[in-house]
Amino acid sequence: MQYRVLGRSGIAVSELCLGTMTFGNTTNESDSIQMIHRFLDAGGNFIDTADVYVSGQSEVIVGKVIKERRSDVILATKVRFATGDNVNHVGLSRKHIMDGVEASLRRLNTDYIDLYQLHVWDQITPIEETLRTLDDLVTSGKVRYIGCSNFLAYQLMKSLSYSDFARYARFISIQPQYSLVSRQMDREVIPLCLEEQVGVIPWAPLGGGFLTGRYVRGQEPVEGRLSSKAGESRWELRNTDKNFRILDEVTAIADEIGKTPAQVALNWLINKNGITSPIFGARTLEQFEENMGSVGWRLTDEHWTRLDRVSALEDDYPYRFIEKFARRV
Repeated sequence: MQYRVLGRSGIAVSELCLGTMTFGNTTNESDSIQMIHRFLDAGGNFIDTADVYVSGQSEVIVGKVIKERRSDVILATKVRFATGDNVNHVGLSRKHIMDGVEASLRRLNTDYIDLYQLHVWDQITPIEETLRTLDDLVTSGKVRYIGCSNFLAYQLMKSLSYSDFARYARFISIQPQYSLVSRQMDREVIPLCLEEQVGVIPWAPLGGGFLTGRYVRGQEPVEGRLSSKAGESRWELRNTDKNFRILDEVTAIADEIGKTPAQVALNWLINKNGITSPIFGARTLEQFEENMGSVGWRLTDEHWTRLDRVSALEDDYPYRFIEKFARRV
């Protein structure tokens, strides 16, 4: 396992991050515990969860397992979504964040969180209120670093600018959806993160399972995340000609080098400029071991470029115009 510095910070995280969204649900507690131990034993040190994953049960399981190995783990969790029926049990207000961090600390059985992330922008709460609250948490020692997730580029830049202006703690990372079949962040977010030294921790690096190679054109799945009628990984979003062309290339390269499609897709992402640590999830121990097989080797330049080209975004305005007319060197 290799390590990368997380954004503009002094901490190093493993090149893979263990996602725990299914822990206590489709992944039973026993398997969840084994996955965490295997991940840490293999050199992984970065674990991601959230207060709303399985109604907090994911945090409980993670906290139980890492208790004796706490100093070895970079622990990330999130706040924003509804945790109760009360009108103020949601959002990024000072109240909800303060209530949320205390609840997460109890469930995680720890006295600090390494990376506390805003799950998505809150259109009601002023970002100034949110950032002041997060800065207070860093000053108090309950939170070591802060990050965001699912922010637009302007929202991220606005947050960074205000933090710099007010001398508050700054986001060191963003957690967006990003994979070979979801590269929209290439438009604005990835260039901004490179410019501002913000770490990128992609979720759904296998497109919700699409890039595992288990799906066939014209055959809608009846189980798994792609069978859902809602969410970013639903079949209607993945079932496109371009996505299957990408999958064909992934599968062809996997056959050429003796790897699985999932390992190829993850390895491409691990070696993508600007990407810090993809968050992988696994329903079963077999899936976990397969995903862990994406490290310790590297795609050839030819294979990496083939994947990059087949998955690239269309050459749209204004990016096409800027590339042609605005460059000086």
